[in-house]
Amino acid sequence: MEIKQGVMGNYLCSYPLKVEGEDLGEITLMRNREFTHAELDLFQNLLCTLRYPLKNATLYHKALKMAATDELTQTLNRVSFNDTVKHEMNWAKLNSAHLSVIFLDIDYFKAINDQYGHDCGDSTLVAVAKLIKENLRKNDTVFRFGGEEFVILINQMSLKNAELLAKRIRSEIERNILVYDKKPIKVTASLGVSTLRSDDSFDAFIKRADHAMYKAKANGRNQVVLTD
Repeated sequence: MEIKQGVMGNYLCSYPLKVEGEDLGEITLMRNREFTHAELDLFQNLLCTLRYPLKNATLYHKALKMAATDELTQTLNRVSFNDTVKHEMNWAKLNSAHLSVIFLDIDYFKAINDQYGHDCGDSTLVAVAKLIKENLRKNDTVFRFGGEEFVILINQMSLKNAELLAKRIRSEIERNILVYDKKPIKVTASLGVSTLRSDDSFDAFIKRADHAMYKAKANGRNQVVLTD
């Protein structure tokens, strides 16, 4: 990540930030007149005091990220789900913006585990998570909700466009043939789609998509169902 502030200058000084061999990045200072030796000495002394607090902040950020991330699929996990959805709901209502959610469940996942083993099940989860992420925009969010179930939170997207996205994800999963131990395994998924209403509570918003997903499974699986 690169952060820039101010304007470009003709003179610059750049310092790598390292602590005990760990690279924390680089800081570059610019201005339109040459730096004096006294100023350069001051910068170096200040950066020496900055390195350890910066390392601690980096470690703290990594710890927060790990606590909110599913280790297997590298999606967000259930721990961060409620707070993220409530925050996005509040923002969408305040700004009269669309907010849609997709519930996705891998079909016959237990059969995959039973027939091929849990390592194959894990490979299936990783592959599906990757396909989901490849079809999302930068600001969309995917969670591993539990077991073989994922939830996709989509900012500023209407129900119709969320349906099109869900259909594309469903098609990509069906089209992708997972190969495990030289055996081709066809994977499909059932998806339910809901969009935020002005009077929605958290539970109402989420449960509509969840119910739609279960309806997709009851109707024969490998399909997308919208909320009523």
